[in-house]
Amino acid sequence: MVRMSADERRESVIRAAITEFARGGYNGTSTEVIAKRVGVSQPYLFRLFKNKRELFLAAALRCLEETPRVFADAVERRPGRSPLEAMAAAYMELIDDRDKLLMQMQTYVAVASAEAAGDHEFGERIRAAWAEVWDQAQVAFGGDAKESVDFLGCGMLINVLVALGFPEDHRVWSGLDMSDIRAPR
Repeated sequence: MVRMSADERRESVIRAAITEFARGGYNGTSTEVIAKRVGVSQPYLFRLFKNKRELFLAAALRCLEETPRVFADAVERRPGRSPLEAMAAAYMELIDDRDKLLMQMQTYVAVASAEAAGDHEFGERIRAAWAEVWDQAQVAFGGDAKESVDFLGCGMLINVLVALGFPEDHRVWSGLDMSDIRAPR
């Protein structure tokens, strides 16, 4: 068996946490399940992450931080495509990973729950990461706030439709112009 470094193990724990938290949410997921998925003990998990909250935050930030990188890369490599088409197509590929999509949704619920309980620090970190998504859209659309709002609003609608499992031929997709964007599976 190949021995992993602490950084590699930490990375595997974050990936496992994304999967488990995506499916069970913050409150419905035990750190024991995450540790078991990775093949480590719970005490070892807590050597990598102080507590469950820190682990959830690492998983949530990973999902959020990936999005602006995907957008930037898509715009940079967009032969013959507008920024909108390139970013939308890249995002559809990103959310094909259902765990990442559901982790995003679970993150919004966790922030709302933390805020309701008086924990504003947790939400600050998530809002800062989400602001990076906004900033990347602003860059791609030349600072046009309306285009950014339209793009991100449409993306949130797509998140909901995909998370709810609507097939691509369902009427709820009819108002979205998906002609140049691969429809979700």
